[in-house]
Amino acid sequence: MKTKTLTKEALRQYALSRGLDLFGVANIERFANAPTRMHPAEIFPETKSVIVVGRRIVRGGWRGIEEGTHWPAYTHFCYHGLLNTYFIPLPLYETACLIEDFGYEAVPYYPGVPERQPPAEPLRPGGVAPEVQLAIRIAGVAAGVGEIGWSKVFLTREFGPRQRLAAILTDMPLEPDPLLEPNSLCKLDMACVKGCPGAIPHIKEGRTVEIQIEDKTYRWADVDMGRCTLAFHGGDPRTSPFIPVSMPGYQFDVMAQQVSEDHAYKFCWPMSLGRWGPTEETPSGFIIEGHTYISRWSGAGSYGIGGSRGCMRSCMHYLEKRGEIGQVFKGGPFIKRPRWHLDTGGKPLPETKD
Repeated sequence: MKTKTLTKEALRQYALSRGLDLFGVANIERFANAPTRMHPAEIFPETKSVIVVGRRIVRGGWRGIEEGTHWPAYTHFCYHGLLNTYFIPLPLYETACLIEDFGYEAVPYYPGVPERQPPAEPLRPGGVAPEVQLAIRIAGVAAGVGEIGWSKVFLTREFGPRQRLAAILTDMPLEPDPLLEPNSLCKLDMACVKGCPGAIPHIKEGRTVEIQIEDKTYRWADVDMGRCTLAFHGGDPRTSPFIPVSMPGYQFDVMAQQVSEDHAYKFCWPMSLGRWGPTEETPSGFIIEGHTYISRWSGAGSYGIGGSRGCMRSCMHYLEKRGEIGQVFKGGPFIKRPRWHLDTGGKPLPETKD
């Protein structure tokens, strides 16, 4: 691009031309209420603008999980696999290069790390302890890309819940995009709650998280991240057909658990990705073979089992039916058949299409 100046619109068009689907800008002032270990200026003190970009999750990436027939595609293409590690980083990097071609520094931010920090001391006296990590969904709200729905999932007008986000921190001054009005997309109709395995509280329970950006207040559910992690990462036998194959007779009532997100990870990951040793019953030695193979086949080092049943699939189905999402599909609604779940003696999952 051979021009003397780089405008925000030219930057937007370049990013979209490289394959990104979403682009928005926040000025650094919109992060005034961010905790220090989640503040962009603690990564790059001279930050003037935070550019948030996104790329869609293809609707069909969930099809196999919704039908109960095929799991690898979601992890490989749409979750922690190629979408987060290749499809977004390459155009993100190219956009950062363009910014630096015009003499401004650009810090590409990869969001594939947990939005939490281990206990640590600052490396510089008076500084902030590592690791500083942005809350990428909140950054997306600050950049006017979308809003956080009741389920804590990020929503956009274009794709509803179907996107992953990344960011660029830069000292290039850019005009911020308008903020969405709270509940522009999420109408608090609780479709996510109806489809969730039990992690999202109903609005009647009054359990909320709240943030303030400029003059706008955004609220969403205080999701039980322990139960959410158990359902998504293969700790819920209602949502994984691989558990009864590897561990016949296993029963575990997720709804009876009161564990933190961290403890849920410590339960799911060793059981899903660990090895005990080859036996006649399990020659591979993997504890839950299906979970391990999904991680290995995807090349992602991660895996998605629950497939975001309520917060993304049910939400998407609901928003599409009501014409709230820009992208439409000729084949009709996403949920076309009775929804499946495995009978493990615990609370059954909701069957409703809505």
